[in-house]
Amino acid sequence: MYVAVKGGERAIDNAHAWLAEVRRGDRDVPELTVAQIREQMTLAVNRVMAEGSLYDPDLAALAIKQARGDLIEAIFLVRAYRTTLPRLGSSAPVETGAMAVTRRISATFKDLPGGQILGPTFDYTHRLIDFALAAEGADAAEPAMPAVDKVEEVPHVMEFLNKDGLIQSELQEGAQVPDLTREPMELPASRPLRLQALARSDEGFLLSLAYSTQRGYGRTHAFVGELRIGTVAVEMEVPELGFPVEIGEIELTECETVNQFTGSKTEPAQFTRGYGLVLGQSERKAISMSLVDRALRWRELGEDFSGAPAQDEEFVLMHADNIQATGFLEHIKLPHYVDFQAELELIRKLRRETEPSDLAAEEQP
Repeated sequence: MYVAVKGGERAIDNAHAWLAEVRRGDRDVPELTVAQIREQMTLAVNRVMAEGSLYDPDLAALAIKQARGDLIEAIFLVRAYRTTLPRLGSSAPVETGAMAVTRRISATFKDLPGGQILGPTFDYTHRLIDFALAAEGADAAEPAMPAVDKVEEVPHVMEFLNKDGLIQSELQEGAQVPDLTREPMELPASRPLRLQALARSDEGFLLSLAYSTQRGYGRTHAFVGELRIGTVAVEMEVPELGFPVEIGEIELTECETVNQFTGSKTEPAQFTRGYGLVLGQSERKAISMSLVDRALRWRELGEDFSGAPAQDEEFVLMHADNIQATGFLEHIKLPHYVDFQAELELIRKLRRETEPSDLAAEEQP
């Protein structure tokens, strides 16, 4: 039996007010500004932009503040805002080969044109808590970092393998690319559609799947051919002008992995690629994306399906989106009084039907 909740609207208003108070925290502590989040929590901002499918550092920082640091809630806010924006046109494909890189490494080639550029990374830190950061005015005591110019237009490492014909070609000139944000997911999905889904998927989910492939659930043994981070120009074709116009720059993380391929009935033995491209600096996500992308390519490469989760297209693509997952998971905490009462009545009915026979069985000698 459903019983209406009285005073629900007032309770919700009070919950909102309480949320605002908890979000603000101790008022003796200075309020965190959007600019501080944008400049000092850049990796969190980058994740919100990537999984929210909207490149706007200020908006992502604001969403993080509103969500009290809950990144999935912040991603939800950005996704919802994105749906209100008008679409003025489509940009041309970005040229990552012309990227002004700030970080570029390869685990397959030591010496390469343009060199290895370590950039800002945690890779070589000791993972020890730096208590000096908690001291007031710690920033002023830190040595100034010399200005480093971005390296312009370094070639992709994969081009070296491609010159010798040792890696599968990926060129698809003129291919029609679907838009996942405007069209529903359909299975089986093309690789461009899969890559879109992986680019905005949950980092933790993708990381677990990628790790599973390294442990043998997917038969992929990958090397990082190249990982690069930097800015690229975004251009739009203007029909009236007859030439592309640069409308801005965005930061991207790109990862190409090299995977061994022993060949099939239609393809010779060669290396194959896994690919990841993510908004902002998000190395873990880009590497995970490239590993899962390669695992999902088993059918087109003529490989056997081993039953690994990372190879199951439906399992991966239908569970990777954290907004869909969160919505379905968290809806169970909302009122389900009618549903539960129906199940409660069913259990009582089943118990009534079985109780007489059970008693009769107990009375038999």
